[in-house]
Amino acid sequence: YVDMVAHLEAVPEAKAVVNFAPILLEQIEDYSRQVGDYLRDGMPIKDGLLAALVEPTMTADPERRLKLLHDCRKANRERQIDRYPIFSRLTDMAAWVQQHREAVNYVNAQFIADIVVWYHLIWMGETVKLSDARVQRLIEKGSGFSFHDRVEVLEIIGDLLSTVIYRYKALARKGRIELSVTPYAHPIMPLMLDINSAQEAMPDVVLPLLDSYPGGEARVKWHLRKGLETFKHFFGFEPAGCWPSEGSVSERTLQILSELGFKWSASGGNVLANSLHASGMVNHTMHHVFKLDSADIACFFRDDGLSDWIGFEYSKWHADDAVADLIKHLENIADFQPEPAVVSIIMDGENAWEYFPENGYHFLSALYQRLVDHPRIQLTTFSEVLQAQEKPKVLPKLVAGSWVYGSFSTWIGDADKNQGWDMLGDVKK
Repeated sequence: YVDMVAHLEAVPEAKAVVNFAPILLEQIEDYSRQVGDYLRDGMPIKDGLLAALVEPTMTADPERRLKLLHDCRKANRERQIDRYPIFSRLTDMAAWVQQHREAVNYVNAQFIADIVVWYHLIWMGETVKLSDARVQRLIEKGSGFSFHDRVEVLEIIGDLLSTVIYRYKALARKGRIELSVTPYAHPIMPLMLDINSAQEAMPDVVLPLLDSYPGGEARVKWHLRKGLETFKHFFGFEPAGCWPSEGSVSERTLQILSELGFKWSASGGNVLANSLHASGMVNHTMHHVFKLDSADIACFFRDDGLSDWIGFEYSKWHADDAVADLIKHLENIADFQPEPAVVSIIMDGENAWEYFPENGYHFLSALYQRLVDHPRIQLTTFSEVLQAQEKPKVLPKLVAGSWVYGSFSTWIGDADKNQGWDMLGDVKK
């Protein structure tokens, strides 16, 4: 999140939509408070991995040590671990200790301290590594980290946590980005509204015994109102757009979003493909704004191909080649569409970058700059597209689904998932 905002700050003409789940905003605030309370008053930190940074005498408990060694290896081997030879050696040693558990009693406290510090250093944003002299000094030191060094890592994390939300807010105020929201605790709204909506994209799906989720509609509206309230608390205004959890939409979901005043929503390209097919509009291209016949809200659909190239393929390319390839695809879309195309590239904000060299720094820097400089491509936001009087294409039918395969298979239809719904229904009743 720190890197994403830094890239947008670095290219003043860049535009993007950034979505926040309300509980993430609360978690950032909570972590910021915990770190601040420790640094001011020595209050304990609840997160075990963060707390380990500042244990004055590193834990001697063998089970806790084994857990720390396990957790500190959670990083991309090629891009994050092997990039730093010292950390690479530490993780190899940690792996050996985990296979020979009794050996943990012979591991000294310095080894644990060093691997914990390195874990937090490798997960720092690339923009932080390039600009923060404290991080650079610690990486240069490489081993034998003192208690003072460990507190310094926590101070750096505290600085980042306490400013990251404000940095997004500042860009939004200047009109350089648009901020949108997800329902409060990330519910899959269409299934809460109508569990049978899973059959729209998966006609043969085996559903739970539960015929409906008790009080589902009231819960959905609560999550949306609570989400708006939380968003407003942090940013000072209500957003125009909602990215439903996992891009999960149905006709009733969009109607409720419209009733609550949202101007746009978005989902995956497979949802649109299913909906165009069901509406007898198979020859329509996807690069438009759409509007459902039965709901007064604009809907944008992700270009799955281009988005997934960024998510899964371009990390293996040289950054300049990857950016040139993406731009070529966008030029091709423009060449073959008779009217201005709206291409929605939608991604998890955090998942792709650990697979890229240097956390995607070179790719993202080049991408924003090349797009801004391009004579035919305009970076924009969903609200700006609507303000430009882009006339939505009417969609007679929407096939309920998510951005994951265009269905709800991730959350329903297997024996264990169905049992989960049934148990949840019993508890609700």
